[in-house]
Amino acid sequence: MAEGVRNDEEFSGTKPVEERHRIDEIRLESWMQQHVEGYQGPLTVLQFKGGQSNPTYRLDTPTRSYVMRRKPFGKLLPSAHAVDREYRVISALGKQGFPVAKAYALCTDDSVIGAAFYIMSMEEGRVFWDPALPSQSPEARRAIFTSKIETLAKLHTYDPQAIGLGEFGKPGNYFARQVDRWTKQYRASETKHIEEVEKLIEWLPRTVPQQERVSIVHGDYRLDNMIFHPTEPRVIAVLDWELSTLGDPMADFTYLLMQWTMPGLAHADLKALNIPTLEEAAKIYCGVTGSAVPDLNWYFSYNLFRLACITQGIAGRIRDGTAASAKAMESAARTVPLSKASWDYAQKAGAV
Repeated sequence: MAEGVRNDEEFSGTKPVEERHRIDEIRLESWMQQHVEGYQGPLTVLQFKGGQSNPTYRLDTPTRSYVMRRKPFGKLLPSAHAVDREYRVISALGKQGFPVAKAYALCTDDSVIGAAFYIMSMEEGRVFWDPALPSQSPEARRAIFTSKIETLAKLHTYDPQAIGLGEFGKPGNYFARQVDRWTKQYRASETKHIEEVEKLIEWLPRTVPQQERVSIVHGDYRLDNMIFHPTEPRVIAVLDWELSTLGDPMADFTYLLMQWTMPGLAHADLKALNIPTLEEAAKIYCGVTGSAVPDLNWYFSYNLFRLACITQGIAGRIRDGTAASAKAMESAARTVPLSKASWDYAQKAGAV
């Protein structure tokens, strides 16, 4: 969602590894032979076109393909790009039968390729970038959206303690922690004064809603962060767990609903496309989880504030020379519009 509407072809697929993302392929292959069950080379390394935070590689061998996610090289903010956390959450969820890639191995030794990384299975299927799903039939659109929403609801029904993720997040109010965290990230990568952000930094912590329950929170649950079955309209792998933690499921749920207010769905003829409305999407989710829909304005303000902090982080990485995508400039330019939209929702929620 942070990226707006994008062309499917432009971001899917691979390219040769960029010079600045080159790694020692011989050392990587040697490590995989020792740590990845069933690995047989030789190894061919490509880079995925999408993904501007943690560089992501496709590793091909004669018998199967893998995916490698690694931390960026260079200076990083303290809690950013925790690939070890990503590995831990997909390992735990995979054991429960939740749709994620298979987690093979984690390497925290920087000396192998220059940064921490992990290896997971390459899930072959479809990634959709345009939420209006122009390539799909009306029946498939409805089924794809239903699968996406029900998959998130399923994630929120797991007891973190019971599946070995009891220590995956801190205690206390999730939104209070998140507002504090993103404020610090924003300050660390601030490049100019934005009046709306200053107001939000003051207002959001004072008005945090009460937390009803704790679940695993994905943190960036949107259509292009999941792989669908090659022919069936169902999710086979949820990707990009970089922002996952324990927290308030309302964070993911309201982020999901915000997608109806963003480019792609905001002005689409949902009835003609046979895509659920925001209200129908909420009903599908609540049907699985048994939760009720809160007043959305505070949550929408928070979600946009967080996106503004993320795009500001990208702007900071451009300044520091570590941004990993040609689209980084475009994302960075969205910080001010996101901040203004966030403050608009804050005012609807009572901010003055």
